[in-house]
Amino acid sequence: MRLGAVIITMGNRPDELKALLDSVARQQGDPVEVVVVGQGVKVTGLPEGVRSVELPENLGIPGGRNVGIEAFGPGGADVDALLFLDDDGLLERTDTAELCRQAFAEDSRLGIVSFRIADPDTGETQRRHVPRLRADDPMRSSRVTTFLGGANAVRTKVFEQVGDLPGEFFYAHEETDLAWRALDAGWLIDYRADMVLLHPTTAPSRHAVYHRMVARNRVWLARRNLPAALVPVYLGVWLLLTLVRRPSLPALKAWFGGFKEGWTTPCGPRRPMKWRTVWRLTRLGRPPVI
Repeated sequence: MRLGAVIITMGNRPDELKALLDSVARQQGDPVEVVVVGQGVKVTGLPEGVRSVELPENLGIPGGRNVGIEAFGPGGADVDALLFLDDDGLLERTDTAELCRQAFAEDSRLGIVSFRIADPDTGETQRRHVPRLRADDPMRSSRVTTFLGGANAVRTKVFEQVGDLPGEFFYAHEETDLAWRALDAGWLIDYRADMVLLHPTTAPSRHAVYHRMVARNRVWLARRNLPAALVPVYLGVWLLLTLVRRPSLPALKAWFGGFKEGWTTPCGPRRPMKWRTVWRLTRLGRPPVI
């Protein structure tokens, strides 16, 4: 099985990017083909054999990853699966690529594998990095309903069948949008604790656009993918959860601004999931209302 890797960069972490590329090069088995996408920056100093695509502007995380996918042919068709790795991450083990190949080879319905993210100093995995509601044991692998955008592997047949990441999202929830479409098409998603990306512990709110885009994209996610009857339930639950978490007044103002924007702006094509997919999600422990 041929593996490719897409890494997007803003050009502000050259040392971390080099370390990541070195960890990819050390992978056992056939070499992993790598494309680095520069988000409005010139990409320099790459090792021999690593390709780059330089964009004139920052297209956002899903937009940049979509460009990386197309660098491997339409829908990534030149390889069998693609790794998506944050440029400040590091593959802890040298057999991660082989574990990916083995996982996809053993289950033809497996479409996406979500890696475990661990802090390089403490080894800790944050609860938000375990893509399930029961996140108290990050060392337990399981079948899940979404995945982590900066540490995963996706079979390219998934893109062929359900399309790319939603570029209009720019940042936040693009993984769940793809995951729901993949599950609706019959694919499976696994969280694997033995496939590890070392990544410094950070708060997502460090991004200036975090609160607005989390809210806007949550609405877009529901409008695009949920049966009409579940849209108000899903968004009502997330509204209550947001208020319970008691964000600061500026954060709450940004959140409500994004929530309004999600209703008043185009969200892309609407393809509501089948009710049997709703039942599948529920059986997996995360009904699409939370």
